[in-house]
Amino acid sequence: MFRRHIRLYSGLIMSLTILSGCGQTAFQIELVPTDRQLQETRIQRDAGLFVSDKIAIIDVDGLLANRRKGGWMRSGENPVSLFIEKLDKAAADRSVKAVVLRLNSPGGTVAASDIMYHHLMEFRRQTGKPVIACVLGIGCSGAYYIACGCDGIIAQPTGVVGNIGVIFQTFSVAGTMEKIGVKAVTIKSGELKDMASPLHDLSDEEHDVLEGIIEHLSGQFFEVVRKGRKEIDEQKMAELSDGRVFTAEQALQQGLIDRVGYLDDGIKWAKDIAGVKKTRVVIYHRPSNYKPNAYGLAAAGSDGLGPLVNLELPDWLNAGGAQFLYLWQPAVE
Repeated sequence: MFRRHIRLYSGLIMSLTILSGCGQTAFQIELVPTDRQLQETRIQRDAGLFVSDKIAIIDVDGLLANRRKGGWMRSGENPVSLFIEKLDKAAADRSVKAVVLRLNSPGGTVAASDIMYHHLMEFRRQTGKPVIACVLGIGCSGAYYIACGCDGIIAQPTGVVGNIGVIFQTFSVAGTMEKIGVKAVTIKSGELKDMASPLHDLSDEEHDVLEGIIEHLSGQFFEVVRKGRKEIDEQKMAELSDGRVFTAEQALQQGLIDRVGYLDDGIKWAKDIAGVKKTRVVIYHRPSNYKPNAYGLAAAGSDGLGPLVNLELPDWLNAGGAQFLYLWQPAVE
């Protein structure tokens, strides 16, 4: 029995080696702890004795969707669940005096963005701890929606923000089906039961219904922005909500952010608001994920098991059908 298991594992390793080839793909086998609770790693500390106060960095990165991420032969995290788990850990630690959200995301689904925004607002209300959003690369659509729930927003000079609004996309293969002689047969209880199905062209009635939903969800987005960015009135909101993205300097001029700077500037700002002088900066992560500094990814789309074979489909191929999105699509990998 033992020899049979050895042969099985040897065969698996050989197969993975062949799959990895001579290119940049790779596999990794790693022993990991069974305890999967978040761990804390200090990545920065001010000089001095008895520095106990903390600033917690929490990531908002990648495509935001309330489902588990993962690639071929590897598991991953649900970004919504992970975000809430990290907020809860920061809330329970009295030494954490402020939080910095490190944003690098094009947004995601309407539901995921709103859930994360809601829990962020609850975190601020229940703990009184200030939260600063720091846009490193991209803070668009749903990610900007979440940023509007913070005490302040800072973006690095090369970052982009904006893309305020909602998008819904579907497609129709009806013309192709007709050319190859295939006809879709649908039995439904109501006329709009198969609304936006790719098996038929979108009717005017379906378009009107979907447009009404888009207007409602866009209105919710605009309200979140107006609530978080008090200097943006209704007229200016109409000008900014055409879906465009802004450079950091443009966003500052339009009132979409408060400052242009880097992550260290965001950390210092959080310390000032919290009224603390010396702090330790910490990141939360799963066991076995080493983080050398404040720029090391705490989530990285992985749960700490690491890739067995470093091959995966882009997020948009795993979307699971038509969805209402707070998303800047050109930025989705």
